[in-house]
Amino acid sequence: MLKNFWYACEFSSAITNTPKRITLLCQNFVLYRNSKGQVIALDDTCPHRGASLSLGRIEGDCIQCPYHGWQFQADGACVEIPANQPDVNIPKAAHVTVYPIQEKYDFVWIFLGDLPENERPPLPAFSEFEDPTWRVISSEFKWNTHYTRIVENTIDPAHTPFIHASTFGSGAAKDPKIPKHDVQLSDWGGQIMIMHPKQESKSFFWKYMSYAFKDFQGLKTMSGFYMPNITINYIGDKMILFSVHLPVDETNTLTKRILLRSILPYAWADSIFNAYSRKISLEDKPIVESQYPKMSPCTLTGTIYTPADALMLAYNKLRHQCLEKGWGIKSHQEDNSK
Repeated sequence: MLKNFWYACEFSSAITNTPKRITLLCQNFVLYRNSKGQVIALDDTCPHRGASLSLGRIEGDCIQCPYHGWQFQADGACVEIPANQPDVNIPKAAHVTVYPIQEKYDFVWIFLGDLPENERPPLPAFSEFEDPTWRVISSEFKWNTHYTRIVENTIDPAHTPFIHASTFGSGAAKDPKIPKHDVQLSDWGGQIMIMHPKQESKSFFWKYMSYAFKDFQGLKTMSGFYMPNITINYIGDKMILFSVHLPVDETNTLTKRILLRSILPYAWADSIFNAYSRKISLEDKPIVESQYPKMSPCTLTGTIYTPADALMLAYNKLRHQCLEKGWGIKSHQEDNSK
């Protein structure tokens, strides 16, 4: 797992004036909105006796510990200890770590690390999100494996004819060869574009593609990643899947995704697309969770790569570079802001 990145930790709509616990990188955080609607993120541990602040409540713009009523303001400082007499000072150690936050693309992003603000990697570019003609829906999915396995799976073009033979991979098993392609790299990511020939298939996906695209002869897709845990998949020019694969801990991952679509942009169709997305994840789940070891090796030797694995190789090269910078964290580390 890596520090010094912005992590999309929750959908913006899920954060209200009721405290919410988020678990990320083996650490618990509490998020809530203040009276101005701004999101505040703190460690979810009261420095007094270790109770979870997320079990408390919001008083004014402060979060109140459920155990002894201590109140902490947005900068993490304790401003109220109800049991104290008026002449007793609040201990300087009565302070909770606060984390940088921003909101974008319907997500709340939290920065975990020790880089100065001007040195932090930026959020990924996603200009399509600002286009109101796209219909946007969200969903999530739980995995019992390391997040790196899910990132790799999502950008892997060669597994489709086998794992997804009953859905959008139907028909590809007749010719599973992956067309030659180049990896386009950026400072923090990479992508590939592949043209998939039209498949003779009875599956809903290919039938609908033939209906949605005039003179449909094939489908151009783009698969990409952005460090450390984001994948973006373009299906023609009709759908975009933006996914964040949250490393809860070493063996559990929570994928939160938004799907943008220009086909059937109606509320009644949302459940259809979410159900189809879930079906595809359920096809991946038993295979990805069976992979050993749970964490994908990021060593560049001793691992077999073929031309179809070029994007995964690029991802692991960037992982390796981040580890060489000292950005790796251990699961037992309590405070991953350091």
